[in-house]
Amino acid sequence: MLQTHLHIRNELGVFGEETACNLLTQKGYTIRERNLKVSDKEIDIVAENNTHIVFVEVKTRTGDYVRKPEEYVNIEKQRNMAYAANVYIKHNCVEKAYRFDIIGILVDSKTHEIKELTHLEDAFCPPMRTVGKTTFSGQSRWKTRVSRRRYSTN
Repeated sequence: MLQTHLHIRNELGVFGEETACNLLTQKGYTIRERNLKVSDKEIDIVAENNTHIVFVEVKTRTGDYVRKPEEYVNIEKQRNMAYAANVYIKHNCVEKAYRFDIIGILVDSKTHEIKELTHLEDAFCPPMRTVGKTTFSGQSRWKTRVSRRRYSTN
């Protein structure tokens, strides 16, 4: 039973990523990477248009859930994507602006047809950190070196 559930879930995920890639391509994006893995972190799709490198999380769910698919991208996932994006930007010397998008796909559990397809551009803005000792060219707004100040109550 568990094996079947995992197999169906994996197929649903692959279907969702394929659908998301098709949507992005129709919108004029170029797909640069799929299932980018950095350590144990993963980004489903890395796409590019004229102005941005876009890191995309794809969430595909059946109609059996209460929340929308895109609502399942929690803060931990955002941090993991930020980490992987940092490494990707540094490794590929990305100079373009970048953003994080979510594509949510709601599929009918009986007919397997797409009921809802949502592309949230600039869906979240996680804190970005530097990789090594340098920040990314053109991306200094993401550097999160927070100074810790002590405030007295005098």
